[in-house]
Amino acid sequence: MTIIVINNNRYNAKKKNNLLSSCLSVGVDVPYFCWHPELGSIGSCRQCAVKVHFDKSDKIGQIVMSCMTPITDNMIVFTETSDVLNFRKSIIELLMINHPHDCPVCEEGGNCHLQDMTVMNKYYSRRYIYKKKTHKNQFIGPFISHNMNRCISCHRCVRYYKDYSGGEDFGVFGSKDNLYFGRLKDGFLKNEHSGNLIEVCPTGVFTDKTSSENYSRKWDMQYAPSICSHCSVGCNILAGERYGKLVKIENRYHGDINHYFICDRGRFGYGYANRMDNPKIVTTKNINFKNDLSRLQIDVKSAINKCRKFLKNSSRVIGIGSSRASIESNYALFNFVGEENFFVDSTEIENSCIQLIIKILKESGIYTPTLREIESYDCIFILGEDVTNTSPRIALSVRQAVNNCSFGFSSDDRKEIIPTWHSMAKLYAKNNIKNPLFITSTDATSLDKISKWSFISSIEEQINLISFIERKLNSNVFESEIFDVSLQSKIEVIVDAFLKSKKVLIISGSHAGDIRFIESAFNLSKSLIKRGIETGITLLTSNVNSIGLGMIGTKSIETGIKKILDEKKTTTLIILENDLYRFISKEKIDYVLSNFDSIVIDHQNTNTFKNGSVSFPCSNFFESTGTVMNHEVRAQRFFQVYDPQFYLKNNVVLDSWKWIHILESKIKKRSFSWISTEDVISSLIKSFPSLTKIKEASYNSNFRIKGQKIARSPHRYSGRTAQFSDKNIHEKSQPIDINSMFSFSMEGNNQLSETSSQIPFSWFPGWNSLQSWNKFQDEIAGNLKNGNPGIRILDNVKNCNIKNINSISNFQKTIFNENNFLVVPFYTLFNSEELSSRSELIRKNFNKENFARISIFDARKLDLFEGDIIQFYCLDTKFVLYVEISKFLKSGHIGLSVGNSNIPLFLLGRKITNLRKKDQT
Repeated sequence: MTIIVINNNRYNAKKKNNLLSSCLSVGVDVPYFCWHPELGSIGSCRQCAVKVHFDKSDKIGQIVMSCMTPITDNMIVFTETSDVLNFRKSIIELLMINHPHDCPVCEEGGNCHLQDMTVMNKYYSRRYIYKKKTHKNQFIGPFISHNMNRCISCHRCVRYYKDYSGGEDFGVFGSKDNLYFGRLKDGFLKNEHSGNLIEVCPTGVFTDKTSSENYSRKWDMQYAPSICSHCSVGCNILAGERYGKLVKIENRYHGDINHYFICDRGRFGYGYANRMDNPKIVTTKNINFKNDLSRLQIDVKSAINKCRKFLKNSSRVIGIGSSRASIESNYALFNFVGEENFFVDSTEIENSCIQLIIKILKESGIYTPTLREIESYDCIFILGEDVTNTSPRIALSVRQAVNNCSFGFSSDDRKEIIPTWHSMAKLYAKNNIKNPLFITSTDATSLDKISKWSFISSIEEQINLISFIERKLNSNVFESEIFDVSLQSKIEVIVDAFLKSKKVLIISGSHAGDIRFIESAFNLSKSLIKRGIETGITLLTSNVNSIGLGMIGTKSIETGIKKILDEKKTTTLIILENDLYRFISKEKIDYVLSNFDSIVIDHQNTNTFKNGSVSFPCSNFFESTGTVMNHEVRAQRFFQVYDPQFYLKNNVVLDSWKWIHILESKIKKRSFSWISTEDVISSLIKSFPSLTKIKEASYNSNFRIKGQKIARSPHRYSGRTAQFSDKNIHEKSQPIDINSMFSFSMEGNNQLSETSSQIPFSWFPGWNSLQSWNKFQDEIAGNLKNGNPGIRILDNVKNCNIKNINSISNFQKTIFNENNFLVVPFYTLFNSEELSSRSELIRKNFNKENFARISIFDARKLDLFEGDIIQFYCLDTKFVLYVEISKFLKSGHIGLSVGNSNIPLFLLGRKITNLRKKDQT
């Protein structure tokens, strides 16, 4: 730390920072365009000019670009001198020469960094009277609109897309003042994080096309802090609503997890949340799948009475929890049916993986780093996971870890390290030197291009390779009788990279459907720690609350269905936010739902919801408040964005836990004891004392700022009365939120930079765009001033005593017979996760769920070509799929996108012996 003087005030500043970030960190406003906290400095826009006197003897000073100026001791800085202001004003006038004055029609209006900076520079009128340069806009996919006429050539977009996120299909073309930022030709942007262009761009060149469908200005939306529900990372998001529809998802800054960026699935996969009609409670007329599938709408009282009869006549009630539902809702079901009758929504394979992951996180003491910390590791080994498609935000952090190779150069016998913020110097100095990344997988992944070596082979051979690496680390010699000599040099490269590294990260998870990967990850981590190497482990699961559910229930869905069928008792099945057809064969689930009473609670019209005896519509992620637990066992609270009861007449949508509690109270003939989410949490921690910290995941509903709740809407919110003026000129009173500290209106406190870490929308006086996050951070790109939201449940101390969990399998060789295929999973960004795949926009543009991948060798053997149709049977279920031919998949394997509506998870790990080309007849 050193002392610098800014505008005659003394401040502490870190020497590692540049002058611009130091000014912003202490609350001094300096305009900027090309600089970004994650992208660093290139000094091209010339907007961040300040006057610097490098010591007291310097009476004249000089104008410098603060983003390119390092901190020196006792430097004196002025940000508002007349020459500085005139310099900035003249530069922004040049930048704006070709920019259209179309703020009233531009979708960034009111949420625009360019608007904020022009006001900050007091640039109000244009002198340029000649013809403006215009450009042809491109089609770059269904998510992002492109309007090049608004470009000011800050280069942020191309630096983010190519240098930061690793995209290859977007660039800058031309020279000098004739630049074009786009693709070589129209087409979908292929990068998994392309949506961040919307927020990276300081103008309206890139805008959210999905938001355009139901467009509202930022000040006319109601917001709440939420958690992305599409993978186990749990990125923080801002969800915006208007007229009872979710209209926009934005990144919510979190210093430990997603910081400035989220993936496209999280940003654009929210279409499932917008209901097309007023949901009703429904029941089957005649529970007979062969004769009558029609449904009746019934009222709440009739539905409850019907369920009471089911439950009263049952000798047992089985509950199936949901890893996409909150901890509160899962606990409500657990509390109702009891531990013996509670089952999780995971297959036996995945459940065993999740339980082992929880055991490792609880007992091993091996540290699980945050996403921010992942970027500091200098060697990473990914075991059996296609991280880019299963947990995209993790993959983005891995890219930064690979690119963050440390380096230095000598000058005048003095060692100097290039500052981290000097992006162009870093780019040229490292000369494409990268930290080592190693990957094992069954097929090619997007990270292969930056890996030092990717081992693409069968699961058995991957496990064997990891076993050899572990044994080499432990004994420093190879066991020749079981060793594949062709891999010896590669193993030596990996071991050598481990031993030369300061910090090694092992990444694995449950997606491959084989517990041995998790065992291998643990044992390899243990071996590295024994060698004195600081080692972290990241273990990924399939859903946002897989860990939270796994800490409540331990028995798989397959065990529960088997119990129902084997014991043949009178059973009522309660299914929480699940589609059973994703996990079990259609024939078996049809039999269960047609022969046993079932109560289904869900916000999606799944096949299970359609076939339940009584089906209750519940609130989705954005209509409710609850808690989820991510892969690092961090409990995080999501909050209700809007109340569906406010918009829909006779609405019967309730939180899942409320439906369950109503049923339980009616059956047991007692009054309601749970009124709010906090009541459920209080009961939960009595049953599960190990989860007590969940209460600390957020402020409680009594939290107030100067006696006020926190406003969900900006103070400029308009038109509330007009929303219902066609029905009634009297304004409806806003609903009261008893579950949180937020108000459903603009009334309340919105000055949150010093008071709250739960921030519903990003805004600060003079900073209307998402660049306003600098006002909420303790330092630029640091943590939020009041702490990052959420709390890690387990006290995960780095490198504690290591306990043995299991040992990985001995050497095995994979043997495949003629026409004998092993099912291995492949994942895609949009069709491998249940909720986002239910978005109509995603189904329309990314529907590849009916494909199977086979190797080139097997395609030739079966006389198959790309696009041909194959068929096979598994567990009495017929599957008909299109063929994709993979250059990398091993012979004897078939890759299926398991888990979507057409390819259930029970196929994972199965062997198929009757695969053939479909008869054209």
